[in-house]
Amino acid sequence: MNQRERKKRTAKTESAVKTVEKAETVKVEQTKKAVVKAAKAEKVYNTRFEKKLDELRWLYMELYGNSSMFAELCGQMHRFYEERTDVLKKLDSKREADPDWYKKNDMLGMMFYIDNFAGNMKGVESKIDYLEKNNVNYIHLMPFLDTPKGRSDGGYAVADFRKVQENLGTMDDLEELTGACHEKGISVCMDFVMNHTSEDHEWARRALAGEKEYQDRYFFFDNYDIPSEYEKTCPQVFPTTAPGNFTWREDCHKFVMTTFYPYQWDLNYANPVVFNEMVNNMLYLVNQGIDIVRIDAVPYIWKQLGTTCRNLPQVHTIVRMMRMITEIVCPGVLLLGEVVMEPEKVVPYFGTLEKPECHMLYNVTTMASTWHTIATADTRLLKHQMDIVTRLPKDYVFLNYLRCHDDIGWGLDYEWLKQFGIAEAPHKKYLNDYFRGYVEGSDARGELYNDDPVLQDARLCGTTASLCGLEAAGFEQNEEKTAQAIQRIEMLNAYLFIQSGIPVIYSGDEIGQVNDYSYKESEDYDRRSDSRYIHRGHFRWDLEPEKDKKGTVQNRIFASMKKMEELKFKYRPFDGEADVWTEETYDTALLCVCRKSGNEMVTGIFNFSNEDRTAWINMGEFTWKDLFTGEKRVLRGVPVPARGYAWYYRKWD
Repeated sequence: MNQRERKKRTAKTESAVKTVEKAETVKVEQTKKAVVKAAKAEKVYNTRFEKKLDELRWLYMELYGNSSMFAELCGQMHRFYEERTDVLKKLDSKREADPDWYKKNDMLGMMFYIDNFAGNMKGVESKIDYLEKNNVNYIHLMPFLDTPKGRSDGGYAVADFRKVQENLGTMDDLEELTGACHEKGISVCMDFVMNHTSEDHEWARRALAGEKEYQDRYFFFDNYDIPSEYEKTCPQVFPTTAPGNFTWREDCHKFVMTTFYPYQWDLNYANPVVFNEMVNNMLYLVNQGIDIVRIDAVPYIWKQLGTTCRNLPQVHTIVRMMRMITEIVCPGVLLLGEVVMEPEKVVPYFGTLEKPECHMLYNVTTMASTWHTIATADTRLLKHQMDIVTRLPKDYVFLNYLRCHDDIGWGLDYEWLKQFGIAEAPHKKYLNDYFRGYVEGSDARGELYNDDPVLQDARLCGTTASLCGLEAAGFEQNEEKTAQAIQRIEMLNAYLFIQSGIPVIYSGDEIGQVNDYSYKESEDYDRRSDSRYIHRGHFRWDLEPEKDKKGTVQNRIFASMKKMEELKFKYRPFDGEADVWTEETYDTALLCVCRKSGNEMVTGIFNFSNEDRTAWINMGEFTWKDLFTGEKRVLRGVPVPARGYAWYYRKWD
């Protein structure tokens, strides 16, 4: 080898050594950064954990008295925190720094079944631009976890909490969908079914096989002695379609508690293993990017002999612990409680300002009372209940809606209605008759659900558009009735958007989608026999383009809603911190709602009747601007056309 070649080889060797040294330096620097990053993350977690530890331990030990199980819970919490992605941790920190992020006036939700809306999760991801056109920044994905075909209860009989229904996609698809939503500023809500599992769940199968450990995760009894005692005080949820609270299992010769349906087995939360495992399932799901956990059937999750097995103190202990666990592991996540009761009974599920439980609750009572008001043209009950809600602390956030996936139950305040000569049974019958079009002058089209001729407690199904008369008008090809139905829909939306809390649209309402009767021809018996599927139809993408064609039914509804949304986002009085109250109109068909924030105020007036009326309010000599028409007027003796509405705005120095 000559000198020239030797120098060349030496230079190559030196270059290779430098490359290796450089790579090692980079690797060392990366390792240092990773260590520092991990240390910072650990410090963040420890700070949150230590802040909550004493109360969390106290509540857990009060409920279970099991220190080893508490230690296991804490270990799992730390593991799920470590597994949480950097992107989600960053979002947690952002929301932790702005804890009222969900109370702003720009929040708007939409709920839908994934398959009905877009086929599967990939399909939903492809429709994010449509959600943006609706100004939606919160979506509720109806139940999508694995359920047995024919025994799913619409997805609420979960067979596997860590598997997506195969026709909807995979957990990877869910993570990709939530990530795509987050990039657009859209939060994602899912149902977390805590009260029960499907009989096909692994725990249930092992319980049936005789494994005592798994039987202890449910309520199993060798004979009917104890179940009969429960039945004395525990009400039935579905007395017609699923009577009783227990089911006899011939395959294991035991009774099992089944509050909802025979294939949904109630979990025993007196067993700490159940609580720990269900918390693990929740944390696994939020680590896929879920922002809002809708806790299904919250009041039912603790059972105790000699009680109604509803709303027991232990329920609040469990929800409080769940709140603290999320604040430690994933503080960007919210808890939404499904509590179907009147406002004053719902309030305890918010907890207290010092020891909060749910971040948000459904305003079920106002929804039912709104439809009562449509049928009676009498706003007194609605005003009474709004006055109750508006007196609550502003930290309490309600989700408001006109329709959802479920039926309308007429759980009104009949004790209060007695003063007007309204009795419960005949009034429920009147409401159901009205919304089926059986009352003279009604163009509503709905169907009954769970009709019980003995209790006379049937519930009602139907879309907003059909209940407002749009279906009947279209069938008759009556343009005058069509215009009236659209006016009624617009008025209800204007009222929805002025309420305190977050408005949630049921998918299809934005284009006036009517009832879908095809469920009656389904090959699936459960679907065919469940009238709730009348309003669970597929989204009409064939009609969606009509929303952009001026003058169409879809355009008239969509455009009016879009205008309301934009006004709500723009004006300060719609903020969650605004003062809200009702004003007397001296006409029972009219409702007046006022919102004030700082030196700005909005006054909304709504006519629930089919006649022109006058709101005999007196808001002084000030000039107000109608946000919809631009008209300016003094608010004194304000005329309101049939099914009319207005938002009047004023700002002062």
